[in-house]
Amino acid sequence: MEQNVGGLDRTARLVVGPILAIVGIATLLEVLDLGTVFGAAALLFGVVFLVTGLTRVCFLHRLLGINTCRR
Repeated sequence: MEQNVGGLDRTARLVVGPILAIVGIATLLEVLDLGTVFGAAALLFGVVFLVTGLTRVCFLHRLLGINTCRR
């Protein structure tokens, strides 16, 4: 698959993804009191951001015709 995530977009995903995942896990473990729905959403988005940052492929970008990867 062609890479479509690069530069600042990739860096942001690799920073924000793990932070969201940690907040989500802490919320689901009731360390933080932010609600179960928020915790599940934060964990889901964090994992998606992390995976798309690592693989440099984002399906939403592909659907919208966005390519932040320089080639």
